[in-house]
Amino acid sequence: MKLSVLALTGLMSLSLSTKSCVQKVKAYDNDDFKITKAEVIHHSDLSVSVWRIDVKGTAGKTTPIPNGSMDGAPVLGYVFPTSLKPTDVGFSMTEAMVAMALTSHPDFDDTPIWDENNDTDFANDGIIWHTHWVVLHEDKRVPGGLAVKQFTKADNVTLPPTNPGMPMYMDSPGFPVTTKGNTIIVVIPDYRMNNQTVFTYDAVATHMIVNASKKDMPMLGVYNVLSIASGDLSLPYTVKNK
Repeated sequence: MKLSVLALTGLMSLSLSTKSCVQKVKAYDNDDFKITKAEVIHHSDLSVSVWRIDVKGTAGKTTPIPNGSMDGAPVLGYVFPTSLKPTDVGFSMTEAMVAMALTSHPDFDDTPIWDENNDTDFANDGIIWHTHWVVLHEDKRVPGGLAVKQFTKADNVTLPPTNPGMPMYMDSPGFPVTTKGNTIIVVIPDYRMNNQTVFTYDAVATHMIVNASKKDMPMLGVYNVLSIASGDLSLPYTVKNK
């Protein structure tokens, strides 16, 4: 199913303007997720791009309240939806939207080859803000209208070698994330995104929930949209060059 910007805009606007059956978790609906600015700057001399989100509060200060199990676990994210193609970041081609997600989730660790807190335990640092490439598609089963796209073994999908082993279009690329004051930043080498330096993007703060028990619900869906940089998810921003 092709995911249009107009469809996304309508879904996101709806989740911002109406009460859903899943009430917003007030602990997350705060200034730490009120986006005031988003930018991607390409540094040609270093062959990297710097992706930045500024918020009204303190970026990364608020982390999810532990659920105690993976099923039902909350995930918070500062997410950059983009016009990049799935093949640009190592996935099979599919009709959906590529996004760079900076996430935190204390109930599980989905970066098995990275040790974000540098304590030699590679399975205990899900709460540390870290990166995922994800492919998002429309899913009206969740209040936010979006979910990470899933697949079956029969689909014969290609994933990047750094993927966490879940049946979703998700990668754990290990890019460094830095939080300071009202800013959260990730640095991405050009070669890790097919040397693409011309694309459009937006920025969204989201509250997601993991589902590991209900077959009729997505494995990772967006339940609350906390803010959108553009206001309408129209992907109006372009990469700046420095």
